[in-house]
Amino acid sequence: MKAFLVTSAATGSVDDVTPPQPRSGQVVVGIDHVGICGTDVSLFAGDPARLAQLDLSFPLRLGHEWDGRVIEVGEGVDPAWLGKRVTGDTMLGCGRCERCLDGRHHLCAERFEIGVRGNWPGALAERLLVPVAALYELPDAVTAELGAMVEPGANAWRSVHTAGVHEGSRVLVLGTGTIGLLSALFARAEGAEVHVLGRDREALELARSLGVTGAWTQDALPALTWDAVIDATNAASMPQFAVDVVEPGGRVVLVGISGEPSLIDSRVVGRKDVTVVGILGGSAGIQATIDAYASGRVDPLPLISRIIGLDEVAAALSGARPMKSSGAPKVLVDLAR
Repeated sequence: MKAFLVTSAATGSVDDVTPPQPRSGQVVVGIDHVGICGTDVSLFAGDPARLAQLDLSFPLRLGHEWDGRVIEVGEGVDPAWLGKRVTGDTMLGCGRCERCLDGRHHLCAERFEIGVRGNWPGALAERLLVPVAALYELPDAVTAELGAMVEPGANAWRSVHTAGVHEGSRVLVLGTGTIGLLSALFARAEGAEVHVLGRDREALELARSLGVTGAWTQDALPALTWDAVIDATNAASMPQFAVDVVEPGGRVVLVGISGEPSLIDSRVVGRKDVTVVGILGGSAGIQATIDAYASGRVDPLPLISRIIGLDEVAAALSGARPMKSSGAPKVLVDLAR
C-alpha cells in the first residue's frame, strides 16, 4: 500500500509499504481523509529531544486525525464492524494499569498514540491498524471531511467543558489555529459570549465570520470580565497572560503547548483563586464532538484551507506550500487523490 514516510529530519516521501494485518481485537481501516496539524509539522522537523520523549525513531508514519471505513477485522472482533464508517481515539492505553482501568487511558504510561507516540503507524497511508476498542462509528450526517476534524474537535470540546463554559459566560480564546477556532465554536454552541485573541489578521477576520463577539490583537483587547480563558497557542508568555486577565475565581485551560518552558506565577493564581487545568488529548470528547457535528451545532468546515493528495504532504509539512489560506488553518489529505 502507499504511505507517507518521514525517513529523516525534514525528509519524507510516499513509498510502498506492507499493509497491516489485524490481530486479535484489531481492525484495519481504509483511510478516507487525514488532517495535518502542528504536531505533525513538529515531528516532521525531527527534533531529537522530541522524538526521544515520544519514543519515536525513523521512519515515522504520521497522521492522528482521520476517518475511513473498516475493511478487515481480527479475531474476536464483531464482523458487523465491516463496512462501517469510523474515526477513532488517538490514545491507546495498555488496558491493564490503574489509569486505564479507571478511565484515564490517555494518561497511561505505556500508551501508544497513533502517528505520534511509540511508533504506532499513523493514518497518512491507505490503511491503518486500530484496536476495535478505539473506534467510533460515524453517522451519515458526518461527512468524510467532518470525520477528519473529530480529533481536534474533541480537544476543543474538552477545553470548553473543562473551562466550565455555559450560557451567559464570557470566554476569551487565545489563538486562531484549529484548536482555538474550534474552541470558539464549541463555546458559542454553549451560549457563551466568545472573544478570540490572535495576531493573524485574516484568521481574526475568519473568527468574526464564525460569529464570535470580538476578535482582537493583544494591544486592542478590551478590559472585560473573562469568566474563562482558553490558551490554544504555543507561545510561552500566554499561560501567564491568561492567569493575569481571567476574572478572580475563574478558570484557565491550557490546551496549547509551547516549545520552551512557560512559567506561571503561582502567587497570582493563589491570590486570585484561579483554577488552572491542562488538557492532554480529546479522548473524553470524541462522541460529544461527533454528535455536535452531526446535529450541525458546530460546523468546522470553514476552518479547512485546502484538501491535498498524499504526494503533496511533504510540501505542506516543510512549509514549501503554506498551510493557511484566508485565515483557515486546517489542511486535509484525501487518500483517494
